[in-house]
Amino acid sequence: MATEVLPATRSGAPPPDPTPPAARRPRRRPRPGTVLGLGGALLYLSLIVLIPLAAVVWQGTGRGPGAFWYAVRTPDAWAALELTVVASLVVALVNLIMGTVVAWVLVRDDFPGRRLVDTLIDLPFALPTIVAGLVLLALYGPQSPVGLNLAYSRAGVVVALLFVTLPFVVRTVQPVLLELDRDVEEAAASLGAGPLYTFRRVILPNLVPAMVSGTALAFTRSIAEFGSTVLISGNLAFRAQVAAVNIAGQIESDSRTGGAAVSTVLLVVALVVLFALDLANRWGARRG
Repeated sequence: MATEVLPATRSGAPPPDPTPPAARRPRRRPRPGTVLGLGGALLYLSLIVLIPLAAVVWQGTGRGPGAFWYAVRTPDAWAALELTVVASLVVALVNLIMGTVVAWVLVRDDFPGRRLVDTLIDLPFALPTIVAGLVLLALYGPQSPVGLNLAYSRAGVVVALLFVTLPFVVRTVQPVLLELDRDVEEAAASLGAGPLYTFRRVILPNLVPAMVSGTALAFTRSIAEFGSTVLISGNLAFRAQVAAVNIAGQIESDSRTGGAAVSTVLLVVALVVLFALDLANRWGARRG
């Protein structure tokens, strides 16, 4: 049998190995530290987030789809879910506009007290939400010093949600504005572009991902808010009761299955919004 002989190079050395470099490269073994870190992170995430959420979903759906749908469609639970979703949408849209305006003012304008205002933006993060509800009830309650009574109304719920979610849009848009290259804006202006055109074609495309992220976070926070709404809503079913307050009422009345069912609906809504946000970010990254 004839043996195939590979042709030698001009220098007499054997020809290079035709195997691709990626195939010849030895596989890297994961480092012990990486494995331990990943395992610890997954264990912590499972104990703190995944297992409790799975337990809530199991308790809400364990009796079958019929019982789950019946618990969700009770008049008070359904009214609370409708109010929560609609109010959260309104709050998210308002924060999308006003949060961007506030971030713009803090970055691009210089005025006395700017640092104080910048610090106060984070106050809803640091303030306990039940304290926020008490403050709002004192300011916009029956004995309002400004003559505006929003207590036990849907408008009061919207105001409470606006208070606790404002920082989300501001703090996501503000770093993007700080990193924007002002030379591009100056170049557009030197080419004859007006301020509105420069904002629409140069600045806004860079701000959209951060604006969408902050709006989605504000929405997900709104649908789960309890402390700031429980006082100003008065826990009045069919009038100003949000889903989180309805869940607390069902737990107090020993209806854990109903409370878990409503919680599962909120969880699904939040996951859908977060997955949509992730898809939008991926699409924006591909489009550059």
